[in-house]
Parts: sequence; structure tokens; C-alpha cells
Amino acid sequence: MTDQSLFEIAPLDRDRHDRAAFVCGKEVLDRYLQQQASQDVKRLAAAVFIATRRGESPVVGYYTLSQASVQLDALSPPQQKRRARFGEVSITLLGRLAVHAEVHGSGLGTVLLGDACRRAAAIADEVAAVGMLVDAIDDDAGRFYEKFGFTAFPESPRRLFLPMKTIQNYP
Repeated sequence: MTDQSLFEIAPLDRDRHDRAAFVCGKEVLDRYLQQQASQDVKRLAAAVFIATRRGESPVVGYYTLSQASVQLDALSPPQQKRRARFGEVSITLLGRLAVHAEVHGSGLGTVLLGDACRRAAAIADEVAAVGMLVDAIDDDAGRFYEKFGFTAFPESPRRLFLPMKTIQNYP
């Protein structure tokens, strides 16, 4: 398991974070970090959070957060409960989460997810969100999120949801 104190997680800083050598094994996630992430931050399309080893600049992991909305009827019946008067509900979108190939299996993904959940819970106190949404890139990613309580949308098995009440109690 990864010792969380070995890493720093901070908002993307183009001058501080070396993204050029980031390789996670999914080209679309590598390319996003290397070519698009700064633009998304500048355009306020996503907040990008970077993990580095403490005191170093090469990126070893990252995730993105943004706000979105979903149709209430897309959620499972238990999640629809007590929200019947809303057509859409606000949600925090975990857009991407990736870990450098050299640290796969180390637990850094869990550390990043925990950090994302803490930020989502803090935001929800001021900007309402019923939970967190993630679109898993593949079945392995879907299984990763399911280990932490995310459940698939009834009509879309790679779209997963974690209620804010669970996020607020995340370790």
C-alpha cells in the first residue's frame, strides 16, 4: 500500500509539474494530460489535480473534477428517493483518473480517489451535488471504482455513481 505522505497532490501548475514523461498505459489519458489538461483548466472546463513524489516535478498520477448534471431517472431507484421533484440533479464528475505505469498496483489510485472524494465532499457544502459520477474507461477501471462502492447506472454499466453521503464518510 502506498504511503500517502510520499506524495503531494495539488492543482495543475504548468511551471511546476513535468507532464511530458507521463505514461499510464492508456494513450488517451496520457495525451489528455500532456496536451489538453492546461487548456481545460484555463477554460474552466475541469480542475486537474496532480500527484508527484514529494519535492519532485514528474507527474505520477492525476485526476480531474468538474460539475455536471444527470437526469434523475438515470439513477437507481434508491438514489431517486426524496428527489422526485427534480428533473436533473447536480453531480461532481470525476472525469479522469490515471496513475503512471511505474507505480501501477502501488495504491496511488486509491490515494487519488480518496483525495477526489474529500474535495467533492468539501465542495458539496457550498455547491450542491448528490454524488460523484465516473465513466470508467474499461472494465478494469469499472471494477476499481466498484471496490469503493460506486454502482453502475442501470442503462450504462461503465457509468458509475457514488452517493454524496458515502463520499462524506470516505476515509
